[in-house]
Amino acid sequence: MKRVYVNEEWCLGCHLCEYNCAFANSGQRSMVKALLGKPVVSRIHVEEGGGISYAVSCRHCKDPVCLRSCISGALHSENGVICIDKSKCVGCLTCVLVCPYGAVAPGPNGAALKCELCLGNASGEPACALGCPNKAIVYEDRR
Repeated sequence: MKRVYVNEEWCLGCHLCEYNCAFANSGQRSMVKALLGKPVVSRIHVEEGGGISYAVSCRHCKDPVCLRSCISGALHSENGVICIDKSKCVGCLTCVLVCPYGAVAPGPNGAALKCELCLGNASGEPACALGCPNKAIVYEDRR
């Protein structure tokens, strides 16, 4: 299965992945209308420290502890992609606590928020990978 991989040695720390993610998941046709004057709500985030920067994104684990810990059944797997049904999420954020990668975060409305590989994206590729100028984020199958 294809997944998002990060080559941290190529990451510039530009945060464009966060902006592209927020725009792709905004439902807007214009990036300006989607993001201007609004908080950037991204499903991927850049961490920086020790002279390196890297993007943190859901790894869509084969045996996801977040899915097993979800008390409401909001987390589910769609062909190996771990997704959140926001209408079922009760905001307990247990998934945030148990994710070993720090890839699940509280969303602005109280429900958990995580990468779903831009399943609804017309390009068929996650926006973070498409918008990364240095190809530090790639979407590929690495078996």
